[in-house]
Amino acid sequence: MEDFGPRGGSQCCCLVCVRTNEIAVVEDLGQFKQMLSPGLSFICCPIQQVAGRLSLRIMQLDVKCETKTKDNVFISVSVAVQYRVIAEGAYDAFYRLTDPHGQIQSYVFDVIRSTVPKMELDEAFSSKDEIANAVLRQLQHVMKEYGYEILNTLVTDLSPDPRVKASMNEINANRRLKEAASHKAEAKKIVQVKAAEAEAEARYLSGLGVARQRKAIVSGLQSSVAAFSEEVEGATPKDVMDILLLSQYFDTLSSVGANSLFLEHDPETVASMRVSVRQSFLTSDAMMKR
Repeated sequence: MEDFGPRGGSQCCCLVCVRTNEIAVVEDLGQFKQMLSPGLSFICCPIQQVAGRLSLRIMQLDVKCETKTKDNVFISVSVAVQYRVIAEGAYDAFYRLTDPHGQIQSYVFDVIRSTVPKMELDEAFSSKDEIANAVLRQLQHVMKEYGYEILNTLVTDLSPDPRVKASMNEINANRRLKEAASHKAEAKKIVQVKAAEAEAEARYLSGLGVARQRKAIVSGLQSSVAAFSEEVEGATPKDVMDILLLSQYFDTLSSVGANSLFLEHDPETVASMRVSVRQSFLTSDAMMKR
């Protein structure tokens, strides 16, 4: 502000420079006189003076409020309020509010502490837009009366107590460990089932092999007995079976001779073995006939 005029006079002409996107409030002996737009203006000093300036640029107020949720978890909610002064309502913005920041902060506290307690913690995290819209509607309705336009409100952070954070992380970690253990157990089960199926299949095939082997042995014995009986006069099938069993008995002794086994070695053993084999054949034939 520059002074121009006679030094000895009681009044002088003053130049006032107002920046772009600003409004200057001029008072005449303490009474509101006019609003000065951006540019160069003249006022009469000392009767008139610039009482203050208002910025028309968009400003942001960060508000942090602590409240609790429906499930009794205390959380800290951070809200960013973007606002500006309405040029037509500059008078109300300058004279009706002594602390616009405090006014906005009070309404933000009121909305958050009446909205968040109706939600559980997980719901509050998923309803950030709903909280922000509730704050926006309340502020737009109230602050317009005082010459302020609320452009947007953003919930920038929802921060529960550190111990609650740690417990939530632990719950999530335990849930993932449980899923991993379940998958691991399922994989182990599949391996065991497949191994059991493979073993069952192997035993089945082994049984088929043993059955075919025994069938071939019986068929060979029948052929041998029949051929021997035809070529040797006076030989009965009983004599042939005794000879075959005796040869099998000695083959068994020679095959297990390297092992420390104690076997009964007596000529009567062959006869008793023959009786046992014959009885087995008879039993098998009787069962098949049934």
